[in-house]
Amino acid sequence: MAAIWAGIDAGKTHHHCVAIDESGHRLLSRRVANDEPELLELLADVMALGDGVTWGIDLADGGAALAIAVLLNHDQPLNYISGRAIHRASESYRGEAAAGEDGADGGTVAPAARW
Repeated sequence: MAAIWAGIDAGKTHHHCVAIDESGHRLLSRRVANDEPELLELLADVMALGDGVTWGIDLADGGAALAIAVLLNHDQPLNYISGRAIHRASESYRGEAAAGEDGADGGTVAPAARW
């Protein structure tokens, strides 16, 4: 199995997670409620995709607080990816979903977590 990078586009009531492999292939794209049981299920599903997961998230507090707590309580490596970094990275994805569309930022956060 290979390393996985998972990006979370955090929101108040829902998050969108995208997981990619070493080649940048999308392995998972899922919208989940900002709810501990759903976040735990997402964590288990992403961890089952590879040997190790590095997580990225686009918010450091607020609606992301529960997701951050779940990841840190399970000893998951987590990188904060600033809005500015996501905006700049999204410019390289022209022709794909624009940043701000459902799940698009999660697809930008995952590759940015590899930096």
